[in-house]
Amino acid sequence: MFTGIIEGVGRIAGKRAAGCGIVLDLEAGFALTDPKEGESIAASGVCLTAYDIHGHRFSADVSPETLSRTKLGMLGPGDLVNLERALRLSDRLGGHLVSGHVDCLATVSSRKEVGSYTLFSFSLAKEQERYIIEKGSISIDGVSLTVNSCSPGGFSVSIIPHTLKETTLGALKVGNKVNIEVDIIGKYIAKLLSPGVQTMKAAGVEGINPGFLAKHGFL
Repeated sequence: MFTGIIEGVGRIAGKRAAGCGIVLDLEAGFALTDPKEGESIAASGVCLTAYDIHGHRFSADVSPETLSRTKLGMLGPGDLVNLERALRLSDRLGGHLVSGHVDCLATVSSRKEVGSYTLFSFSLAKEQERYIIEKGSISIDGVSLTVNSCSPGGFSVSIIPHTLKETTLGALKVGNKVNIEVDIIGKYIAKLLSPGVQTMKAAGVEGINPGFLAKHGFL
């Protein structure tokens, strides 16, 4: 489990095929103190199992499933990734709960400077829209961010100068791909409510939506 608070930027030092997957050799921009073989490290929001840890460097296997859902397969030697080591129970939870299991890719659709902030808009698959809400949390390339606004097929975030400087988000351009992990709590709630919603639809009963809430005095 992670928080989306990036510890530093790392560099891909090597990439090689391994069966149907790949092996990445990564070099962190910070010391991997008290290293533990097999520990989890998130690379641009993707939970990887680190081994051969020496100083700032480690290796990680990337499975075919991970390659199909993330942008790791698009990266190569010299490319930068955001790195975060796994959460310890004694740590402050400064971001939100991030599993490191990427849901989908999104595309940068616009980038605008607004004063000292940078406003990014992203487009993504329609099936992920339901999990993204205004002022909710989202992980973009492993960075915990707050959703500014939502629109059909996309959403926007406002990023402070510190985050742009300390992560790879500052290098993003229109058309670039990013790893997206939606709020895990939202996914669990949707899963739990789904059987009830399907039953209501089958019975011709209106589902839970803004109109339903307003009609029954909740809005």
